Amino acid sequence: MTFEEIQNQAKSDWNSQYHGEVPHILIGTATCGRAAGALPVVEAFNKELARRNAQAKVTEVGCIGLCSLEPLVTIIKPGSFTVCYNNVTPQIVPTLVEGYIQNDDPCLDLALGTVEAGNGGVVYIPELSRFEHEYRLLLRNCGYIDPGNINHYIANGGYSSLAKALEMEPVAIVEEIKKSGLRGRGGAGFPTGRKWEQCREAWGQPKYIICNADEGDPGAFMDRVVLESDPQQVIEGMIIAAYAVGIREGFIYIRAEYPLAIERLKVALEQAKNLGLLGDNILSSGFSFDIEIVQGAGAFVSGESTALMYAIEGRRSMPRARPPHSVKSGLWGKPTVLNNVKTYAYIPLILEHGASWFSSLGTEGSKGTAVFALAGKMVNTGLAEVAMGTTLHELVSDIGGGIRGGKKFKAVQIGGPSGGCLPEDMLKTPVDFDSLRKAGAVMGSGGVIAMDEDNCMVDTAKFFLDFIQKESCGKCSTCRIGTKQMLDILEDITVGKGSIKDLDLLVDLGQDIRGGSLCGLGRTAPNPALTTIRYFRDEYKAHILEKRCPALVCKELIAYYILPEKCERACEHCVLSCPVEAISSDAKGIKVIDQSKCTKCGSCQLVCPPEYNAVIRLSPPSLVPTSGVEKPA
Repeated sequence: MTFEEIQNQAKSDWNSQYHGEVPHILIGTATCGRAAGALPVVEAFNKELARRNAQAKVTEVGCIGLCSLEPLVTIIKPGSFTVCYNNVTPQIVPTLVEGYIQNDDPCLDLALGTVEAGNGGVVYIPELSRFEHEYRLLLRNCGYIDPGNINHYIANGGYSSLAKALEMEPVAIVEEIKKSGLRGRGGAGFPTGRKWEQCREAWGQPKYIICNADEGDPGAFMDRVVLESDPQQVIEGMIIAAYAVGIREGFIYIRAEYPLAIERLKVALEQAKNLGLLGDNILSSGFSFDIEIVQGAGAFVSGESTALMYAIEGRRSMPRARPPHSVKSGLWGKPTVLNNVKTYAYIPLILEHGASWFSSLGTEGSKGTAVFALAGKMVNTGLAEVAMGTTLHELVSDIGGGIRGGKKFKAVQIGGPSGGCLPEDMLKTPVDFDSLRKAGAVMGSGGVIAMDEDNCMVDTAKFFLDFIQKESCGKCSTCRIGTKQMLDILEDITVGKGSIKDLDLLVDLGQDIRGGSLCGLGRTAPNPALTTIRYFRDEYKAHILEKRCPALVCKELIAYYILPEKCERACEHCVLSCPVEAISSDAKGIKVIDQSKCTKCGSCQLVCPPEYNAVIRLSPPSLVPTSGVEKPA
């Protein structure tokens, strides 16, 4: 078939479902939706529709980015509103079917808002103010099209850029990407067009192309959602890149912990082949290209480009020294292009709208948009796509909704485990490659973790250093030994054994690790410690000089105490919950904690009835009185 025939067929399929005569029910069943209970909701709709003999089409879609509101259900009713419902359970499905599917009651008391299409067909919910701060390119179809139906992608403009590219000179495509200013979204931010150009000009055949979907950062899930919700845009981008550089074989390296993304990728690749968009003689152009999926074993270091290539070759994932760079000697020693999931997903859009359109978005040194995973203590956890240059304040407060429970904002950790922790007075920092690097953080793959007053920054630095140290491949002695030394020092500080000289030692070690490591993991590994020392030095001093944890987190520097004036004598909650029997009653029936037995697990505070609120944490532990009936100092 010609591409025009493929398009017509796709539009017919799309219109019959989304603009047909019967209601259409979209249910988000990406990983976040499934974790919240979306599959039972799908089952409930199918059963209720059958029971009532009601006519409606049920479609499983991806994630719109509102992960904290899952399960999400969108009902498209011909001639009426398109309404989105959040936190849907099987119990309210009959109400929605009777109220809106069979009658004219949209059940607005259960609704999140109405769904509309904005500029460029981007789907959004106008009642949510967060959409005013977003600029959705990669997320434009997510949560609205069926990721398992290629016709939905094609009907919304998909693969038209590929058809256009196949009529262009390959070198012209490379020039267009260079002019756009697109930089790699995997973390390093290397100019994409320049990478393609270097590989195209490199000597040697065959050449390879790789999509890095090994997303291992704690709190990051952008690539997973894109692949689960709209995988065809990534595949189309890879095909265009392969044609531009002169490549016949490609690989998608994806972590095995993403089973749903792998499943939907397999379906997407098969459907693209069946339509002649992938494989031999694509769209009768004479160009042939195929993609193979390779599953990773979960090592964080495998996300580093050279380590990833070793993994595909069946070798141990360990970074190698460069030069030579991968564009000249990569997979099996041949010229190789490697880009991130999101980088490839931009390619069809750039060819469709032009390099000048893309370069008009963002900042001088960072063009386009960026997709972030909002996690931690934010109200609205999930995904957000914003123009480069948007401030951290907009991400955390305007889109993320601020800190949960009315707690005070303390820090935002951005850039993955080797990113930086930035304080409140840095929230005006623009989100782009250069501004974040200047602040001591990195863009990374796009994870943003918000922390509140209950987070200890020394403990946070220790957590990320522990992760990095365990995930280090061990090849570089500076990274292998240096991160272990930094971790040991941080552990000493959190148990009250630190020295003020340790702060300078941590900084010196961090600089040495940065300068002596082969790969990006080692060169950025000290960031959590360096930024917390830079911005939260007083908190370190409290641990060292006062043996006190201001956030009441570090176990060796806190103690639990029961306030006798608040303790209800007849209540036994704390006594029964203590795993080491450290709590007993004195002669007056008031509970007393034996500090020599207490493991500081916090169970007593968790079970103490809120109307009593008798259990408190104290730091330093010396504040606890020697007698259980005395008030703390």
